[in-house]
Amino acid sequence: MGLNLDEKKAVVAEVVAQVANAQTIAVAEYRGVGVDALTVLRAKARASGVYLRVLKNTLVRRALADTPFAGLADQLTGPLIYSISVDPVAAAKVLDDFAKGNDKLVLRAGSYAGKVLDKAGVQALASIPGREELLARLLGVMQAPVSGFAGALAALAKKREEAAAAA
Repeated sequence: MGLNLDEKKAVVAEVVAQVANAQTIAVAEYRGVGVDALTVLRAKARASGVYLRVLKNTLVRRALADTPFAGLADQLTGPLIYSISVDPVAAAKVLDDFAKGNDKLVLRAGSYAGKVLDKAGVQALASIPGREELLARLLGVMQAPVSGFAGALAALAKKREEAAAAA
């Protein structure tokens, strides 16, 4: 059952709205993946803040025209699921993590920073730590000097107490 013209325009407008804020698009072929597995994938995507949807390739090509992701249009053939995210890593990470556990989902391509990525490029992008993990690492690096200084002060205070007790 096909979409009428108004429904197609609505889908294109929805994708254009998602792409307007996006930094990354990842695309995977989902041929042979069961509905229950796709439901799990959609739940993971929702939890990561990723827009994940099966769309008609012609409608996506139309939505990507005149955007930094326009170069991806040549890769859009076959039954594809689209992962779009504001976080530079999340879209690729969701599909790559799921593909590791489900061999029927095959990463095809992606686009980041105006560059088209092949399967290896999407996997490399997915291997980068996410924003939350990077912020946690930064916080740890920033706290290290303070905690080291506090430890040194505590050791000095203990040494002085021992010296005072011995005297």
